[in-house]
Amino acid sequence: MFYRTAESVSPKHPDKLCDQISDAILDAYLSQDPDSRVAMETCGGHGVVFVTGEVTSRASGVDIPAIVHRIAGPDVEVHTKIVSQSPEIAQGVDTGGAGDQGIMIGYACDETPELLPREVVLSRRLNQYIYEKYPFDGKTQVTIAPDGTIDSIVASFQNAPKEELEKIVKEFIAENELEGKLELHINPAGDWQQGGFDADTGLTGRKLIVDNYGPRVAIGGGCYSGKDATKVDRSAAYMARRIAVDYLRKRQAHEVLVRLAYAIGYAEPLEKTVIIDGKPEEIEGYDLTPRGIIKFLDLKRPIYEPTARYGHYGEGFDWDK
Repeated sequence: MFYRTAESVSPKHPDKLCDQISDAILDAYLSQDPDSRVAMETCGGHGVVFVTGEVTSRASGVDIPAIVHRIAGPDVEVHTKIVSQSPEIAQGVDTGGAGDQGIMIGYACDETPELLPREVVLSRRLNQYIYEKYPFDGKTQVTIAPDGTIDSIVASFQNAPKEELEKIVKEFIAENELEGKLELHINPAGDWQQGGFDADTGLTGRKLIVDNYGPRVAIGGGCYSGKDATKVDRSAAYMARRIAVDYLRKRQAHEVLVRLAYAIGYAEPLEKTVIIDGKPEEIEGYDLTPRGIIKFLDLKRPIYEPTARYGHYGEGFDWDK
């Protein structure tokens, strides 16, 4: 065994604000036209939000500034630059092919009810616990010792006085019956009131490890937010998680890792590997074409903004079940 650490960030973290804006815009298009193709990027900070990307859709009247203001606040200045999807990309997607090349990773383990690594779940649940009381920018981090006990906890939250934040963390420790060295680092750089876009800039897709399975598990590298399901960065990654969950339960395994790989414009995966407790085999019994995945998981719905808050797995989404 070894030390294991994972972090979580709150929905008011600058990067997460950008993820939520990108996915809220995607949802707005899908709510009018389920066949919308969207690739949306957001960069924000210091009173200004930039939204750029590609959209091909029959939807009309999507009010991007209103979406930005709902999530980032009414006072930010909004700039947009939206164009149609490249016809050279579209020609491969129109025939049912993948919207890009890439490698997608799925993972599941039996450490927690969420079927995620314990350090990921604890850091996220602690973040959510604090956020209920202080709904501002913040980060949490949990390190688990080799014997499975908690070695250390880090919590930094905007507008949360150190003494009060330490009390909240200790309440979480007691409620979850956590044991170990339990070294606490509470607002270690001092109390802070300036957070979010006031203190820092954010960018869509910059919290990839938080969005996935924590640093213990490899990821394919592509971000999810702002992308419709023709982009296998998102849809095939969700399918890989569903397959990992299915195999974990079916084989009563401890740990399952799934690898899928695609070529742009080509429908079938170039690799479809599942590794069950260290033993690899080829995945069978699933339609792994983009169209097959979209149909199986019903991914043309406006369901994406919630995924951009605390991670795309372990929160009860359809691909977790």
